[in-house]
Amino acid sequence: MSNSHIIEATKTFVKNTLKNAEGGHDWFHIERVYNNAMLISKNENVDSFIVSLAALLHDIADSKFHNGDDTIGPKLAREFLSEQNVSSDVIEHVVNIIAHMSFSKSLEDTLAFTSIELEVVQDADRIDAIGAIGIARCFNYGGFKNRTLYNPDIKPNLNMSKDEYKASTAPTINHFYEKLLLLKDKMNTKTGKKIAEERHRYMEGFLKQFYSEWQGEK
Repeated sequence: MSNSHIIEATKTFVKNTLKNAEGGHDWFHIERVYNNAMLISKNENVDSFIVSLAALLHDIADSKFHNGDDTIGPKLAREFLSEQNVSSDVIEHVVNIIAHMSFSKSLEDTLAFTSIELEVVQDADRIDAIGAIGIARCFNYGGFKNRTLYNPDIKPNLNMSKDEYKASTAPTINHFYEKLLLLKDKMNTKTGKKIAEERHRYMEGFLKQFYSEWQGEK
């Protein structure tokens, strides 16, 4: 099977697997990340086949929806790619990207794996977590988890461990400070950094307006 056929089969597999997913982690999220990854790849020396597969499969089983288990996604990706007769070296690379690209992984002291393909897919995923789309996804997930919008008495925790981050039930606004506003400075690629700058400014404007409305218009 050609690479293009494998990519199309992967799209179909992901669409079917995520058809009932939470709105911020559904097929449309995957499609945006895939498109972002393809855009970033134009300016990077990468294996576009590996980038494509990793972008499409990166949230096939997000640990947030599997009791924090971050081994299920890589396992499902490996099984699917093996069924498509993808070469073992490509499978290993894609699975490693999926296993190491999350924000919570970045809270660990050491990263066991890195590659330019990982950096591209990671940037593509983080871009979708910020800006107008990021704000919409953030509040959609907060509603999904029945979280408070904002509580001035609960301050953001800026020094969380990976386990604390994954277990957090803080108000949705806190997530901006605990993750979203930090992503701009965690971008790996030149294209990712440029896109993130604009989306970061948009979030800052949103927060300014949010606090103004919360306190009552003067």
